[in-house]
Amino acid sequence: MEKIEHTTISTNGINMHVASIGSGSVILFLHGFPDLWYSWRHQLLSFAALGYRAIAPDLRGYGDSDAPQSPESYTILHIVGDLVGLLDSLGVDRVFLVGHDWGAIVAWWLCMIRPDRVKALVNTSVVFNPRNPTVKPVDKFRALFGDDYYICRFQEAGEIEEDFAQVDTKKLITRFFVSRNPRPPCIPKSVGFRGLPDPPSLPAWLTEQDVSFYGDKFGQKGFTGGLNYYRAMNLSWELTAPWAGLQIKVPVKFIVGDLDITYNIPGTKEYIHGGGLKKHVPFLQEVVVMEGVGHFLQQEKPDEVTDHIYGFFEKFRTRKTSSL
Repeated sequence: MEKIEHTTISTNGINMHVASIGSGSVILFLHGFPDLWYSWRHQLLSFAALGYRAIAPDLRGYGDSDAPQSPESYTILHIVGDLVGLLDSLGVDRVFLVGHDWGAIVAWWLCMIRPDRVKALVNTSVVFNPRNPTVKPVDKFRALFGDDYYICRFQEAGEIEEDFAQVDTKKLITRFFVSRNPRPPCIPKSVGFRGLPDPPSLPAWLTEQDVSFYGDKFGQKGFTGGLNYYRAMNLSWELTAPWAGLQIKVPVKFIVGDLDITYNIPGTKEYIHGGGLKKHVPFLQEVVVMEGVGHFLQQEKPDEVTDHIYGFFEKFRTRKTSSL
């Protein structure tokens, strides 16, 4: 881990912390919530050893990157803009791209808006969902799962932060990371995240050192930056109307755990395996469902995920993807 370099890049009006290691073709790794560059620690080391330059930023609002206060500063256009500016600052024209959770959503949109900057994509956990022209995303989730659904609970500024503050940060992170319940997470206000039970012990893939790293960073920064991604969802929906109906036209591999809550949202399995995803992502080449694996698959099964990513990107490492 000490071989990983840490720098700060000025991009799109913020300072972004970037972890990187290695040399060669560039892979850009994007994390989700509640996460950091650190979620890709295993992949950074592995891909450096495999002859790649591996880069993982703390996204806007997280870790050692700047965190604007207003939710309006967290639209998908802001985040994609941050990444384009990052690549420009590093002098990188095109990258191999990997995303997870919110990082997966950002990755889909980077490919949508700036396909010229992406050689190929391995996305995990969150499928591409085309923009519904009649229903805003938060309204959709509220209709499906009710006001207690976690995305709906995250909307009110300050409310969920107060709930989180009543729990030790390290315990809170652990609850997020080790959950094995694939059902939609609905948290009544009367219970709150403070009322969720602690796991009996840490799984083998998550150490006390890992939990301390996350706990320290979120203890310093707070969760507002990450929560603002959810609070900007409806605004992002409004701003992305010009791209409605466009397809993702880069080569794609999609990976998900069968215990991931995202995979178990009603209709998602049918959408993935019934041709719906392929319709919107025509260059989708592989779909992998990892059995017995939860949401944080890149940490839970780091070697397997690395092998999946490496096997896919090697196909495109020495040839032009523009012919596809």
